[in-house]
Amino acid sequence: MLSKPALSYASGVSDLALLGETIGDNFERTVARFGDREALVDVPSARRWTYSELDVEVDELARGLLDLGIAKGDRVGIWSPNNAEWVIVQYATAKIGAILVNVNPAYRSHELAYVVRQSGMRLLISAVAHKSSDYRAMIEEVLAQCPQLRDVVYIGEGSWTDLVARGSRVDHDELRRRMGELAFDDPINIQYTSGTTGFPKGATLSHHNILNNGYFVTELIGLSETDRLCVPVPFYHCFGMVMANLGATSHGACIVIPAPAFDPVATLEAVAAERCTGVYGVPTMFIAELNHPDFAAFDLSTLRTGIMAGSPCPVEIMKRCIGEMNMSEVAIAYGMTETSPVSTQTRADDDLDRRTATVGRVMPHIEVKIVDPATGRVQPRGEAGELCTRGYSVMLGYWEEPEKTAEAIDAARWMHTGDLAVMREDGYVNIVGRIKDMIIRGGENVYPREIEEFLYSHPDIADVQVVGVPDERYGEELAAWVRMREGAAPLTVEAVREFCTGRLAHYKIPRYVLVVEEFPMTVTGKIRKVEMRERSVQLLGLQAAADILHA
Repeated sequence: MLSKPALSYASGVSDLALLGETIGDNFERTVARFGDREALVDVPSARRWTYSELDVEVDELARGLLDLGIAKGDRVGIWSPNNAEWVIVQYATAKIGAILVNVNPAYRSHELAYVVRQSGMRLLISAVAHKSSDYRAMIEEVLAQCPQLRDVVYIGEGSWTDLVARGSRVDHDELRRRMGELAFDDPINIQYTSGTTGFPKGATLSHHNILNNGYFVTELIGLSETDRLCVPVPFYHCFGMVMANLGATSHGACIVIPAPAFDPVATLEAVAAERCTGVYGVPTMFIAELNHPDFAAFDLSTLRTGIMAGSPCPVEIMKRCIGEMNMSEVAIAYGMTETSPVSTQTRADDDLDRRTATVGRVMPHIEVKIVDPATGRVQPRGEAGELCTRGYSVMLGYWEEPEKTAEAIDAARWMHTGDLAVMREDGYVNIVGRIKDMIIRGGENVYPREIEEFLYSHPDIADVQVVGVPDERYGEELAAWVRMREGAAPLTVEAVREFCTGRLAHYKIPRYVLVVEEFPMTVTGKIRKVEMRERSVQLLGLQAAADILHA
């Protein structure tokens, strides 16, 4: 009898149990163990806190929020770039059971108004301004439309000082009582996912979701109380507040904030000055650091680990992080906001192939499977399909949107990611694209990721993204957006085609090449391929092909 091929399903086993506690209780356990160790360094303001000192400030703010009348389950927004106050708000709201609503620092008034209304936000804690954003002016515009937003507090101004001072009116026993009323399955965080169509949806996450995910992500990179983690990724996103902050505090490590928003020099300076042992980033961040003209001047000898995630991780960039940044134990993590976020991750003892050419294997206590998008059946290993994940990490749902929740999470509690993936025979996973990103050229399925990985091996290419553009003959053609290395001459279409010929199938060779200075990106460093496609149509004069109707 012929044996059946192994199926693309895996479950994560672990000797470590899940953490059955709230974020506040976990944080206080760390304070009890490592009170004298440094917990937080805000480099721009030259402020630093031990765990004991940070706990005092968190409690002061928590009691201030109680005095303001913030009840368990009330939504408290935070609209700010990275700073120490963001971290203090995160733990103070967790201690009183308020649901923290992360507001994207890049939002404008229209988007802010939607999030305030949709979440039913009671209090907004905001920066005054950031870069070109005048937050105060936008908030004043929104207040008239959102009567449920009863209070606004501005970080660094009198309203912040007053809120903290109100904590003196509330005794510690009242805070203890509130903490005693909380359960680890309570919702504690709403993160609005940046959908490509329509308004963003509010992924609602519990203590259990994000505390455990932060804990296991950093457990797998060996984080301990001796580590110092540089965090240039935004706190408003899971990468910052979960994988960094909760990952660090659940292990007693130190959080180092290099700048309010990503800056390659500030990141490299912080790693060197603060003797950081780990640094996080999306691929575009690591590319900016590695390609900086002064890169060699920074002492990165203390680095050993970190995580690259948030968008597809180029193999060549991973190899450079290991070789040139001393990140011998750097990991790749894959996930999405709705799964708290990480579902698969590479391990420190993986060989170079697994650590640089895959997104790892299933996380502890989580299941993943890869299914045929049309039938829902689990695919044999080695065949592409939609990646689904199930376990403690799957969100409670989209805030007050049960229909959209049901579209994403099926009856068996599998989260359908929309990502196309392949599970190898060894259980390691490759992401080959988004279901919506797959290019169909003349009936051939083309995954942009494969062509991008190949073009990264060109010595003059610093970064590349491939998108599908309309074509009258084939339906779609391939366009490569290319950023050149410092000092390299711009590549022509002919040069790229010559580089690919004989090494890629003819239908995978880009027809168009656009040499650009930068890619359109979200604030978290994710490439906006939808915008790239739209701009490609304009730049390449393909409107006639775009106007052709298809069934």
